[in-house]
Amino acid sequence: MAKVLLFTLCVTLILPRVESCFIPRFLSVEVPQAIPREYEITRVDVSNCDGSSVRLTVTDPSFTVMSSGAIVASTAVYVGGSGRTFSVRARDDAGPGSEMEVHLVASTPAWRPSPKKSQDFLKRSKRRWGPAPFNILENDHAPFPKDIDTVASDSAAKQDVYYTISGPGVELNPVGVFSLDRDTGMLRVHKAVDREKFPTFTLRTRVFSKATHKETDLFFDIKVIVDDKNDNAPQFDSPLMFTVLEQSKPGTVVGKVNASDKDEPGSLHVKIKYSLKNGLDLFAINPVTGVITTVTNTLDREVKDKHLVTVEIRDMQGAVTGLFNTATATIAVGDINDNPPTFTKAAYTASVEENVQDKLLLRIPVEDKDLVDSPNWISKFVITKGNENGNFRMERDPKTNDGLLYVSKPLNHELNPKVKLEITAQNTPNGTLIGSYTALDPETKSGNGIKYYKVSDPALWINVDKNTGELKVANTIDRESHFVHDGIYNITVKAVDASAKTATGKVIIVVEDVNDNMPTVPISELRMCEKPGELGSVVVVAEDKDESPLSSPFTFSMPTDSDGQWSVVKLNDTAARLQHNKELPTGMHSVPVEITDLQGFGKTQMVPVRICQCRNGVCLDQERSTSLGSMGILAMLLPLALLLLLGLLLGLFCMTQREKLKVDDIGDSGGIILKSNTEGRGDEVDVSLLPLSSYNGDEVTKGSVKGVMSSGYPGLNGMSTVGGLNTTDNWMYKSGADLQYTSQIDAQYASNYEGQLVGSGVNFDNGHLLQGSSFLHNWEANGLYLREKLHYLGTEEDGCYAEDINHTYGFEGVGSAAGSVGCCSDFGDGDNLDFLNTLGPKFKTLADACQKT
Repeated sequence: MAKVLLFTLCVTLILPRVESCFIPRFLSVEVPQAIPREYEITRVDVSNCDGSSVRLTVTDPSFTVMSSGAIVASTAVYVGGSGRTFSVRARDDAGPGSEMEVHLVASTPAWRPSPKKSQDFLKRSKRRWGPAPFNILENDHAPFPKDIDTVASDSAAKQDVYYTISGPGVELNPVGVFSLDRDTGMLRVHKAVDREKFPTFTLRTRVFSKATHKETDLFFDIKVIVDDKNDNAPQFDSPLMFTVLEQSKPGTVVGKVNASDKDEPGSLHVKIKYSLKNGLDLFAINPVTGVITTVTNTLDREVKDKHLVTVEIRDMQGAVTGLFNTATATIAVGDINDNPPTFTKAAYTASVEENVQDKLLLRIPVEDKDLVDSPNWISKFVITKGNENGNFRMERDPKTNDGLLYVSKPLNHELNPKVKLEITAQNTPNGTLIGSYTALDPETKSGNGIKYYKVSDPALWINVDKNTGELKVANTIDRESHFVHDGIYNITVKAVDASAKTATGKVIIVVEDVNDNMPTVPISELRMCEKPGELGSVVVVAEDKDESPLSSPFTFSMPTDSDGQWSVVKLNDTAARLQHNKELPTGMHSVPVEITDLQGFGKTQMVPVRICQCRNGVCLDQERSTSLGSMGILAMLLPLALLLLLGLLLGLFCMTQREKLKVDDIGDSGGIILKSNTEGRGDEVDVSLLPLSSYNGDEVTKGSVKGVMSSGYPGLNGMSTVGGLNTTDNWMYKSGADLQYTSQIDAQYASNYEGQLVGSGVNFDNGHLLQGSSFLHNWEANGLYLREKLHYLGTEEDGCYAEDINHTYGFEGVGSAAGSVGCCSDFGDGDNLDFLNTLGPKFKTLADACQKT
């Protein structure tokens, strides 16, 4: 029995892949040698693709492919002799897509042959070569080098030649971009080029005979154009800061976004599309011009005073492949007078005594939601009822915007014990009717059919109704604006009838003043010359943009918390003198001064005052130049160099010092240098003039010494000369604090002068004075006096003998008001005692000193 085997075959069928979006694989197109911008090359057949989802891209940035399949040159393109090739890719949502290679073929030669020479020329001219400009793509990718095209001279047909090239891109900056094959004439590029730096190159080409090395043709300049690639995103040229008034009508211009692109001008690479990414419920932007406008009239500053909107700028006219940047635009909402002032209470009660005037009765607060301190916030108070006799007046507090009710005329209780006033608070809102300007037809005596147009309104403050000629407030009117002159603001209105006849007139608007400005000091710096021993001052001048009585006369005062270094004195209605109360250092001082106008409106101003050293009334710092130059810099560095040198010298001194010198302290010298090395002879003294006194030779040893003696320190010898002799005064301790004084004449000197003194009664014995000589008696008498003086100094306190010895005083730099009080300061008749009746300050000073002694 035969067995039957059953097999199960699994067959996998491999089917060819079918592309959902199919375009031809290759396309050759004949085009002009120089393709202009926006030139349509050809159209790609995309009928096999899904039209709703097809996406076409091109590899060459010099061309753009539209969704319809049209291939357009986005910039001027030159097609060389070898043509130009790029690819187009197509894809839809159904599959992977396909790619087509596009090859451009120039319809004319890459270079033109030389024209035939006329036989009528007497002189033969050289033959010419004329290749058209070559094109390369900026920032092209590797590998390099790449062939551009071949240059050829007509002379190459008859002889063997070679070529050379020179210029920017070869041996000049940027070096090494191009090369030329000397045998074939092939021009090559060796590196990427940035078009924004080098948009074109002009290369000089020469041809030479290989046999003679002489030029066979005139040189020719080849132009290489760098085709733009979209490699630069657009940039914002200015900050995005704008302001628009609240409640502006839709379509009101907010501002313009300015942007630029560094790519080739005029190409799609620089065609920017503007768009907003948020805030579309309030604002819109023109995609071509970048002008931002409002789309609603609901902007309210009191709700939100600032809006942040994201702006995008994208090149390639906003294509998804375009490069882009974004930035945040800040749109501030300006204030208009759209909120009236409101009272916080409906009624107030106040009382006043009769026969009282100029008294504040009541402060009435108001609220205004407009911008604080702006003209839209300032209130005007009017008594509309109850003030028929003019007994009251209303003013405004400039700081708080409150209404102030004053009694201006005395009241009589018997005539009217109770007064009821009605007060309104108002300001000038937008849309307020301030008048009308109408015209009449001289023939019909009627204004029917006449239209009114505003010709000039410098500050845009007034709106003119087209049909009625009514004038309404368009924005807050500011009297201090430069558009207002002497309180007058002018606009020009034109009236046009049905037959187009026109008439022009000027409208004069009188602007009333309100106290919306405070006094200020306009100068940036006041200068004060420093004068030793004197307190200087400067004049402070203030100004107020308001008119009287809302401005001057001003009040100048120092703040209550001032430090007392400065004071201010009013000079006139607008100026005051600012002076310092004590000496201050030179430099800048910021002085607080409170300045208010006649209505008390003002604040504390910081007045800058510079105290400086002057020459001829001009600050020295004004004469100095702020430009140092090289010598000035060297002068600044010189002290640093000297300091460094001093440090080196000190270091060297410390390193080379080997021993220390010890200086003995010889006591207090009174702060001066004492000269103690006198070696010359002393002054000659007539010994006969020395006073004689009895001396019994007793030894004085009593008393103790306090202080320092002028002849030397205790225990030291003091040298002196008398009559040409050297004598020695010896002070020596005997027991404890007791001190003994002896005096003798040096024997050597005595022997030298013995012959001279014999005639004077001085006796010597081997160079020593004899006891019985008169000279010795005189000398011993002096010694007795000194011993008695020493005893006196040793037994009394400091306060007693301090008047009899020399003292050292510190000099303070100021002389005595009495001058000198010496014995010889005044000379007069000694016999006449009348001067005792007219003794001056010198005597009193001397008398005081004597009384203390």
